[in-house]
Amino acid sequence: MKIGLISDTHGHLDSKVLSYFKDCDEIWHAGDVGNKDVLDQLSAIAELKTVFGNIDDNSIRNFNPENQYFEIGIFKILITHIAGSPPRYNDRVKKFLAAHKVDILVCGHSHILKVMRDANNDLLFINPGAAGIHGFHKMKTIITFEINNDKLEQMNVIELGKRGAIG
Repeated sequence: MKIGLISDTHGHLDSKVLSYFKDCDEIWHAGDVGNKDVLDQLSAIAELKTVFGNIDDNSIRNFNPENQYFEIGIFKILITHIAGSPPRYNDRVKKFLAAHKVDILVCGHSHILKVMRDANNDLLFINPGAAGIHGFHKMKTIITFEINNDKLEQMNVIELGKRGAIG
């Protein structure tokens, strides 16, 4: 299963995202979507799993949860917008991790691309950075990867161009 991972679009979907995600089975958006048009474009490509972020209004919040928790193969996955960063998660995420086994934690919010192993919680932490044109990040980024049986494979960080560049 090929996954496209994106966050912090803030209402702007770079046209290059569509070509990078065209072969994905699922697309995961880790919040701060910005508007429904972004979700419509992504859901036209593949099944979409989305959470709302702190900038999202009721048009996004009413149809997308704060957390997505699901399984693919042996992996238990949590997508949420604001999580903190290993080892300093916010209280809401700490409680969730204490109550549920999580193998992969996906979040956004910080606009900082980070993929790292969290040995304390025995999980993989993934923040795809920010794909939108608003924020303090310098480069727009997304991630693709594959889940094959019990393995995460082919993880690729894709740079879409500088933050202010509209594509």
